[in-house]
Amino acid sequence: MTLYINTTSHDEIIIALRQGEKTIVQKKFQAPQQQAEKLLPAIAALMKTQKVKLSDLKKIIVANRGGSFTSLRIGVITANTLAYAVKIPVQAEFIVKKKTKKFGLYSIVEPDYDREPTIGKAKKILF
Repeated sequence: MTLYINTTSHDEIIIALRQGEKTIVQKKFQAPQQQAEKLLPAIAALMKTQKVKLSDLKKIIVANRGGSFTSLRIGVITANTLAYAVKIPVQAEFIVKKKTKKFGLYSIVEPDYDREPTIGKAKKILF
């Protein structure tokens, strides 16, 4: 069983459980500026309704390219943390040159930002 996570949209979350290439269940819902608060509870609820335990997961796939800096970071960090905790592989959905880094027995997915983050950058006000 594979857990799929996509938070590339700044106001939406997509999660799914897959068996091989087949999607068993997918949930897509709005979470404007609330992805950090809603992602883990949504994963837990999805897994509970499908009677899937964390120990049943064999891999996590995460969208690692596109979208806003913060929304992308939330999905990638969640995927890396869950994979590390359960001791399963994590894989980037979009393969890029530097897709993973090895840390001992574990690897992590790196986000691939397609633009500069705007965090803390003030907009110019013209008078």
